[in-house]
Amino acid sequence: MKPMYYPTVIKTLMMTVLFIMASLYPIFSQESDTSMANVEFTEIVPDTTLKTDTLTTVQAGTADTVKKITATSTQVKTSKAEKEKTLWETFIAGLAGGFLAFLMPCIFPMVPLTISYFTKRAGSKSKGIGQALIYGLSIIVIYVGLGLLITVIFGSAGLNALSASGLFNFLFFLLLVVFAISFFGAFEITLPSSFVNKIDNKADNSKGLGGIFFMAASLALVSFSCTGPIIGTLLVQASSKGELLAPAIGMFGFALALALPFTLSAIFPGVLNSMPKSGGWLNSIKVCLGFLELALALKFLSSADLAWHWEWFDREVFLVLWIVIFMLMGIYLLGKIKFSHDSDVPYVSVPRLFFAILSFSFALYMVSGLWGAPVSVLSGLAPPMNTQDFILSSNGIVPVTTSVNFPAKVKHSESLKAPLGFHPFFDLEEGLAYAKKVGKPVLLDFTGHTCVNCRRMEDLVWVDKEVSRLINEEYVLIQLYADDRNIKMPANKIHYSKILKRKTEDLGYWNLDFQATKYGSNAQPLYVLAGHDLVPLVETQGANFDTKAYATYLKSGLTALKNK
Repeated sequence: MKPMYYPTVIKTLMMTVLFIMASLYPIFSQESDTSMANVEFTEIVPDTTLKTDTLTTVQAGTADTVKKITATSTQVKTSKAEKEKTLWETFIAGLAGGFLAFLMPCIFPMVPLTISYFTKRAGSKSKGIGQALIYGLSIIVIYVGLGLLITVIFGSAGLNALSASGLFNFLFFLLLVVFAISFFGAFEITLPSSFVNKIDNKADNSKGLGGIFFMAASLALVSFSCTGPIIGTLLVQASSKGELLAPAIGMFGFALALALPFTLSAIFPGVLNSMPKSGGWLNSIKVCLGFLELALALKFLSSADLAWHWEWFDREVFLVLWIVIFMLMGIYLLGKIKFSHDSDVPYVSVPRLFFAILSFSFALYMVSGLWGAPVSVLSGLAPPMNTQDFILSSNGIVPVTTSVNFPAKVKHSESLKAPLGFHPFFDLEEGLAYAKKVGKPVLLDFTGHTCVNCRRMEDLVWVDKEVSRLINEEYVLIQLYADDRNIKMPANKIHYSKILKRKTEDLGYWNLDFQATKYGSNAQPLYVLAGHDLVPLVETQGANFDTKAYATYLKSGLTALKNK
């Protein structure tokens, strides 16, 4: 096969989109994690409004019965700004996925054929443009409808459950591995031919708007072998964010990016002449996307490992696999690895060389993580630092200083691991009793095994010397996991939660109910600086990756306690 020549700038742009997808994942993961399933909230009053809540708590001692205490608490409303940020990030991820899908071998060659069909069918340029616009809108309607269908099937509670469930995370891992294998060329994910043929026949036989709509549906079905894995990955990511509209917003971004090239090519026919010709480079992008799918799949395997307490998929294992994947990707870009459906690479073009260098550099960058380097780009994506078996240095963390009365072993420490450099309690009552004994306020950290922002806060913010000093020396840290399903609660602590509409039989549901009832929030992380009465000293706060601002927040709690 003769080498294909096309504008270097265009090729560079296309490959850049591919690598942007790899680099943006940790950024897209900075959503406000809502890892609590089946939580339903009515409209919450503004933060300045106080409400008296009756909370259920258990006093120390196995013989004590459940007692009711009344506490005045500030109702915390989930930040609308955070939700909007999450939806914008989902939209951008969908947009990037749509542009990648457009470069797939199943779609890219169809652009000139489709535009030519519209021109001939319409009979004039103006009508052709109008029909192309309807065609683009039809694509958007079809994919947004798919996103809304996911929302209807799972509902808000179901979407929240996806990010916290070990089973769903493991199934997502398997799904993405299948997608990656498909992109490598082992097989194609296709829909039943009879169904595709029916839609195609309707597109040929129908006239007017109906025919154009079925043409768009035909494109979606025929190209499913290429777009299916991208759509599946996007829906998995959007669903795991826990936002009700996320799947539909993600599909809107995807469809918009997919429809724009068709529409613009019809309006500006000259664009077709400047577009690169089809060739083996389309398949190269598809294979590279397969490597990225395989790498992202490991994130869900890590979440399943944390949720089920397997404790075998450590940080080192994750990093080694990522290093190997990106090394192989670099070798592939240099033409040293060839799949069955690949064309020969007679020479290495300049864009291939540069992106191979980028892939190798990223792999080498991760090597330092095997000795305990933070590898901040992967923060929240890779397993937490406390799963690392060997750490060469403390990464600047202030050594933990604890009172002589600090227990040698705290409850649930056999299952729940402390962040590197900290000694938290995992049981509310045990931690509160210790705080009263040493006369310190408490830092309640509502967290979760699959909470991305929780891990990023620990890896990027808590490692700061001043922040770690304040947490270790001035507060009693109590980490309350809202998604742990393995630790079962004793019979005297199980009660029916009106908010969760279920019994609090495990630690996750008990903490979840406590957070929702006491502080009116369903997002993790949530940080509460409180006295021994558990009333917030200052306004509660979610993830804040500004180290200085977070240190100031911790100091504000101490100041409020002194002025109390």
